[in-house]
Amino acid sequence: MLIDTLDQGFFGIGIQNGKTPENLGVLWRSAQNMGASYIFTIGNRYAKQACDTHKAVGAMPYFHYETFGDFYAHLPKGAMLVGVELDEKAEPLEHFKHPRRCVYLLGAEDHGLSNEAKEKSHFLVKFQSTLSLNVSVAGSIVMYDRASKTEFST
Repeated sequence: MLIDTLDQGFFGIGIQNGKTPENLGVLWRSAQNMGASYIFTIGNRYAKQACDTHKAVGAMPYFHYETFGDFYAHLPKGAMLVGVELDEKAEPLEHFKHPRRCVYLLGAEDHGLSNEAKEKSHFLVKFQSTLSLNVSVAGSIVMYDRASKTEFST
């Protein structure tokens, strides 16, 4: 199936200071299945992930940034940064209109996004969950929500 990127736009997804290597592999596998344009990490380095069974790192661009500042300086032109964070300023995901061109940033389960990442995000989104979710599950929910909505904000 060919994807019309002029209609779809593009999105990247990644984790800031990911806690466990397994989370990265699962998120990357979901990203490949949900049509992500690229994947990335900020902080902790990439190592081959046993749970990346679809070999997403070989199928789509992977970027690593040492710091949030480095990542932010290299956002694709025209892309909106969407932070996924349980924060009082975050918009509920079920009401969120996804930007046509965006980058989704998730934080580790134990620390979430850095203050700098929250401040620099164009949007913050959250969704209802009784308990904390694994970061790869949270990312998969956001990507599914994007795929299920047909209208974009920009």
